[in-house]
Amino acid sequence: MKKHTLVILAAGMGSRYGGLKQLDKMSEDGDTIIDFSLYDAIEAGFKKVVFIIRESFKDDFKKIYDERLKGKVEVDYVCQELDKIPAGFDVDTERIKPWGTGHATLMIKDVVKGNFIVINGDDFYSKGAFKTIIKELDNIDVNSYNMCMVGYNLKNTISENGFVSRGECFVNENQELASIIERTHIEEIAGQIKRKDDNGKFVPMSEDTIVSMNFWGFTPKYLEVLESDFKLFLAERSKELKSEFFIPTVVNNIIKSGKGAVKVLTSDAKWMGVTYAEDRSTVVEAINKLKKNKIYTKNLWA
Repeated sequence: MKKHTLVILAAGMGSRYGGLKQLDKMSEDGDTIIDFSLYDAIEAGFKKVVFIIRESFKDDFKKIYDERLKGKVEVDYVCQELDKIPAGFDVDTERIKPWGTGHATLMIKDVVKGNFIVINGDDFYSKGAFKTIIKELDNIDVNSYNMCMVGYNLKNTISENGFVSRGECFVNENQELASIIERTHIEEIAGQIKRKDDNGKFVPMSEDTIVSMNFWGFTPKYLEVLESDFKLFLAERSKELKSEFFIPTVVNNIIKSGKGAVKVLTSDAKWMGVTYAEDRSTVVEAINKLKKNKIYTKNLWA
């Protein structure tokens, strides 16, 4: 098996959650959601993990994960900060947040040389998803622009406590991604799942729609396009105080250019995550059940 890297997006400040949800303990054993992704990824065969975090809580991460992962996997940390952008561009003094998931992923370009996956630090993906995607990564030429992703049924990814953001996936007959559109407001209203369009109008969505939960498989070539596209983005939109540069934007550009294709793998797992503080009790209950049913050991890092 080749040496693949797990990249964890964990630089968010948890504004809707009300705190640093990446390190919030979700079990009586002190597990975070990230712990389960790490455990599943290592079990599947990933050899390295890179945390994308912020300088302000880097020490907190290192204190926890340097000890837990010692001798189990290679570990690296990179920081996403507002001013970590290509030379020649300025940051508006009124801008508060960094530039989104695409900007965050760009932070790994000096520490990741082989194929890698990118996941969110506050989402639970399931064991099967990691085993499925690592097999696909083994088959992707490191010098190609080909990609893969694990998609989930929309109905399994909705929060009971408010709206969520998801990438709506359009898949062709070859199980390849034709395009992906970032939907920044999806919620269940009166028993029906709906999204807000650009005019603020609610539009119904099928509950079986395949959506992205930011579970991507890439080669280093993706990072080359990511960097060049980010420069174009900054040239056009850097003055917009709330503009964001998303991972799927670059994925779409690669597909449209014909350079590479995205194999869509699927999972029927039910999402667990903590978008809102009210989500926490549901996650804690589900994790306790998984441990009770011996899906996970009581002490993950014994």
